[in-house]
Amino acid sequence: MAFGKARRGMNSRFKLFVVTSSTFLVVLLMLGAVMGRSASPEDAYKHIAVYTEVLSRIKSDYVEEPDMKHVTLGALNGLLESLDPYASYLNADQYKQYLKFKDSRKADVGLALSKKFGYLNVVDAVPGSPAAKAGLTTGDVLEAIGGVTTRDMPLAYAEMLLHGEPGSSVELTVLRVRRSTEPQKIGLIRGFTKLPAVAVKMLPDKIGHIQASSTEEGKAKEIASAVKELEKQGVAKIVLDLRNAAVGSPEEGVAVANLFLEKGLISYLQGQKVPRQNFEAQASRVIWKGPLAVITNRGTASGAELAAAALMEAKRAEAIGERTYGDAAVRKAILMDDGGAVILSVAKYFSPSGKALQDTGVTPSVPMVESEPVPETEEEPQVEPQQPQSRAAEDLLLKKAVEVLVSGKAAAAGTSSSGDASPSPRRDIPPLSVPPSKKP
Repeated sequence: MAFGKARRGMNSRFKLFVVTSSTFLVVLLMLGAVMGRSASPEDAYKHIAVYTEVLSRIKSDYVEEPDMKHVTLGALNGLLESLDPYASYLNADQYKQYLKFKDSRKADVGLALSKKFGYLNVVDAVPGSPAAKAGLTTGDVLEAIGGVTTRDMPLAYAEMLLHGEPGSSVELTVLRVRRSTEPQKIGLIRGFTKLPAVAVKMLPDKIGHIQASSTEEGKAKEIASAVKELEKQGVAKIVLDLRNAAVGSPEEGVAVANLFLEKGLISYLQGQKVPRQNFEAQASRVIWKGPLAVITNRGTASGAELAAAALMEAKRAEAIGERTYGDAAVRKAILMDDGGAVILSVAKYFSPSGKALQDTGVTPSVPMVESEPVPETEEEPQVEPQQPQSRAAEDLLLKKAVEVLVSGKAAAAGTSSSGDASPSPRRDIPPLSVPPSKKP
């Protein structure tokens, strides 16, 4: 009996040693990759020692026997999330599935996601997608996908679960933080969603409204065509609407900004192992020099927020609306010795003033909260009598942008909104070039 107890005690200590040692090595490798030359080895070992002690205390003192595999996975995901809300750790099996998924064309539900507080958060629902028609919007939390909790689920793995054959269904458990305190189950049918074309219309006072719902490849050309169409109608001022433009690429955002900026720095890309690459405006690409205003909201991300930041910081346009989501980086899959991989940002895009867009987003010069979106259902939504009856009636941000343009506060090329001189002349930097692909 005593021998059995001693043996069980030895086994427990041996298991703890193995788990602690393995975790120590994993964290050491990851911290080494993250810290690089930014911290001394002594600092790294000090942090790892604290982590190892906490893990030991969990194993020995927690109210019940913990699942150490789950604890370790949670620690790894927590470490990544604290650095990068778009990062993922995939074990060897998950990474094999990820590679197959990457090379296949699957239908999806139209959600752009990130990680916050251990769960999946909606960056935006692509306009016209199954998710948008169900009313999912920025800030909603996915608690489960197909009955599987998303707590500590790798972001890349969650995106695989949302993809599938066209016409197949997936059930989501969603917490709509701003609208309900109780999780809701929503069934979505996967499909191929075509991103909306740039919409253009003429408003009163010869103000043109251009709405771009993404910065996918080719959107800059569409916006340029929209400007030409408005010029034929005698446009005097333009509102560039970048709300809910979460899908796309930073490099296309550079091209969009250059349509309205004659000179100066638009953005730059830099990482620990990626040398700085500047993107300067080129006068030959400018198509509109008149007064301009930009609208953003919490669903504006990636290339769209890059364009908004460049135009606002150059005092080329006032930005009206909400702080953008924050996502402009180059991501890469870094292989691990066990066959798994870490997908994380290896370089970030910065605004001209040096703000990392993924970290700070873009705070508009004219901050204003947008009304809650109306679900894109096939039928007209049922609303209370006192509520607005249409999306147009709720569009306070567009109304404010028009007011800014009419009041003369929005800048034209060569002047700032406060009457300052134009942005500083461009520096002698190599011409615009396309950075590495954002896709891992």
